[in-house]
Amino acid sequence: MIVAWLKFIHVATIALWSAGLIALPFLYRQRRGLEGEALHRLHAFTRFFYVALVSPAAFVAIGSGTVLIFLMGTYEAWFSAKLLAVAMMTGIHIFSGLMILRLFEPGQYYPAWRFALIVPLTLLVIASILFLVLGKPRLDWPDFLAELFTPGRLGEIVAPFIAWMK
Repeated sequence: MIVAWLKFIHVATIALWSAGLIALPFLYRQRRGLEGEALHRLHAFTRFFYVALVSPAAFVAIGSGTVLIFLMGTYEAWFSAKLLAVAMMTGIHIFSGLMILRLFEPGQYYPAWRFALIVPLTLLVIASILFLVLGKPRLDWPDFLAELFTPGRLGEIVAPFIAWMK
């Protein structure tokens, strides 16, 4: 029962996080030409949206997903690929936060080329995650990556650098 609730929470927060990352560039595009009270309202809403909705959804999605990894023991190649895509989604999330900090300075705007790059990239990453999770394709990693993704391999790699693991 707990796994079912965790999956529900995970899917719901992934959906909210994904929707937020798609919506943010559309908010950024509204910045051009705004001044005074209108700029302040857009800035306040964008920050609220990012800080109070999108970021907590990302945190809960990653946290619930991590718990599900340990409860379900998923160690397959498609899952490793999914984790790489989630890392890309996290990078887009961080980039969005940095954009909010910079975008609302005087004289700044969100260029159309950046919008045309980020929105399809975000959609591609989200679609990749959905494809990997729903399809669970059989992936064969090249030998050097297959060894890297073996459960417990990270501990073996970092052991020489951590005193209590020697």
